[in-house]
Amino acid sequence: MNKTEQYENLLQQVQSVMDENADVIANMANMAAMLHETFGFWWTGFYRVIGNELVLGPFQGPLACTRIAYGRGVCGTAWKERRTVVVPDVEQFPGHIACSAASRSEIVVPVVRNGEITAVLDIDSVRLDTFDQTDAEFLNRMVEML
Repeated sequence: MNKTEQYENLLQQVQSVMDENADVIANMANMAAMLHETFGFWWTGFYRVIGNELVLGPFQGPLACTRIAYGRGVCGTAWKERRTVVVPDVEQFPGHIACSAASRSEIVVPVVRNGEITAVLDIDSVRLDTFDQTDAEFLNRMVEML
């Protein structure tokens, strides 16, 4: 199965478990787990906007940074610029925050609710150039379910 087919299948599965009456943290936890299990990413999770920083939310993978300032690193940049950021090589990203030396590429997708960014979905890979427009498209569709 190619990546697009994997995402199409996963999108249906995520849609079936998302509960609009459930706590948003519970939905984030399930989404992170399903993405992580499907693709075997190094780190898959959410940072929630609390005040003027991103605070670690539900995730799958190794130890993570707990707080990220607005505009800092890939996550803070995606929040500040209100857009999905795809980084083929994190060592080439100015101001990259290295929570793990094993991370080589990254994608960050803002979660928008009522016109405000409430969180970001952050996914790291141990391989260079893992993420592309297909990932961005499907991950954006997925976070819209939150």
